[in-house]
Amino acid sequence: MDPKFTEVSQIFQLFKAAFVRKDFDTCIKLLSQLKVMLTEFKSLPPLFEEMPNAIQERTLARDIYEHAVFLSVKIEDQDALERDFFQLKPYYTDTYGLQPSSQEHPILGLNLLRLLVQNRIAEFHTELELLPSSALENPCIKHAIELEQSFMEGAYNRVLSARQTVPHEIYVYFMDLLAKTVRDEIAGCSEKAYDSLSINDARQMLLFSSDLDLVKYIEEEHPEWEIRKGFVFFQRAKESAPCKEIPSLQLINQTLSYARELERIV
Repeated sequence: MDPKFTEVSQIFQLFKAAFVRKDFDTCIKLLSQLKVMLTEFKSLPPLFEEMPNAIQERTLARDIYEHAVFLSVKIEDQDALERDFFQLKPYYTDTYGLQPSSQEHPILGLNLLRLLVQNRIAEFHTELELLPSSALENPCIKHAIELEQSFMEGAYNRVLSARQTVPHEIYVYFMDLLAKTVRDEIAGCSEKAYDSLSINDARQMLLFSSDLDLVKYIEEEHPEWEIRKGFVFFQRAKESAPCKEIPSLQLINQTLSYARELERIV
């Protein structure tokens, strides 16, 4: 066995042990070391040279980058997740001779969920179109697709309830981010539509399970709202917002002018 391959394998075992005990600082240091060492393997992308241990090296590299993706979620680093995913992607699309990875669909679904949370809908659909039709039936991929459909339809209750049925525990981080995005969207609409709501109605509208969760959300995210006598008042938020008057008379005059010009043309 190649001494370099053996050394990388041993360091990777140390990385996995640190990952299990949640020593993420050690994981970050070991991962940087592993990535540098992988550059010495010519069998890996983008060279793809056929070496005696090519399959073993590619399999090991894929495992390392898969763990890198999971680590980036654990440390809540979305930029690192994007970098690690694109380093991993060639092992799913361009590397021949490898046995399918059990983590492929969970990671592809995780990337779709990341794009959805970041509101990168065009990229979401681009990545979706690149997947084979068989992958669309996988629970991890279907989960992301159904979330996107619910989000676009405004079915926010389905988006929030989907957290209870995530197909992989690593998805919980992005589901929590998506839940905050949904609640912020509902909150913005609520303060424009109502002067006030009862605490019970506000709790149901913002899809909280308890009044305590609602109060905590208001204190952290909307301190401009007021809670008194069992009601949530949005009026102060409305008063602080700039008022934009619609120039009705000017718009009418412009519309009539356009109509006269069109009549002359005809």
